Amino acid sequence: MSEFIAALTSNQLPFLRYAFLVGILASISFGIVGSYVVVRRITYIAGAIAHCVLGGIGAALYLQKTHNLPWLDPLYGALVAALMAALIIGMVSIHAKQREDTVIGALWAVGMAVGLLFIAKTPGYSDPMSYLFGNILLVTQEDLWMVAILDLVIVTLVWFLYHNFLAVCFDEEYARIRGLQTSFYYLLLLTMTALTVVLLVRVVGIVMVVALLTLPAAIAGQFVNRLGHMMVLASFLCMGFVASGLAVSYKLDLPSGPIIIVLAGAVYLLVIAGRRLRCFSRRPLRN
Repeated sequence: MSEFIAALTSNQLPFLRYAFLVGILASISFGIVGSYVVVRRITYIAGAIAHCVLGGIGAALYLQKTHNLPWLDPLYGALVAALMAALIIGMVSIHAKQREDTVIGALWAVGMAVGLLFIAKTPGYSDPMSYLFGNILLVTQEDLWMVAILDLVIVTLVWFLYHNFLAVCFDEEYARIRGLQTSFYYLLLLTMTALTVVLLVRVVGIVMVVALLTLPAAIAGQFVNRLGHMMVLASFLCMGFVASGLAVSYKLDLPSGPIIIVLAGAVYLLVIAGRRLRCFSRRPLRN
């Protein structure tokens, strides 16, 4: 651990410091939006949005190389694709619930396929593995600012609209009867999920995005009963997973994203097993 701390403070390894700061900042949104995703049970939707991101990344890379647009970062394409997928899924969910699963599955597959086709036609070599499985060590100072801005947007929305989101997550029908525009807040919730997914792509990649979005919140839900407390605990847990994952990957020279997910998954399994054993030990013995 001391070697990792020394590397963080070293001027020779700025990329490691950027990775650490991006992970810590993004963990705030991961914990907040992940809590909504777990409580609202829209993990499948979050997964579909994540896989559509590859289509936006591929399109941005293609336009960047073929039309000489160096400012067109793949992250911008990811953001556009994620928002479009969130709005499409949200509108279908509101107006045609019986077709929701079909549309989600179609967007999931088509988004990945379109992205791979664009990457295949992009001049030069573009490695899709860094987007599929993430590489937090590739983040730059510009990425850090973008994550901070998106983070600020999500935190501000939740700060002012917390009770409205709470009503939509726990009792949407009652909230609609009371006059709350539940469709609007549901779409806004999906938009926030899309923004958070874009942040996650840099950290753990598209394939493992759902794990880091849901595991910290699922663990936090085992210890607290209030949504606000769940968000806070999930954010701190996510920070811990990112920091410890970076430290372990630095020590063992392994990819950071998979290490972060393995740590989060291991803690989740331990928490679930511990609660099972605790419940079992409390059962009264029969004669």
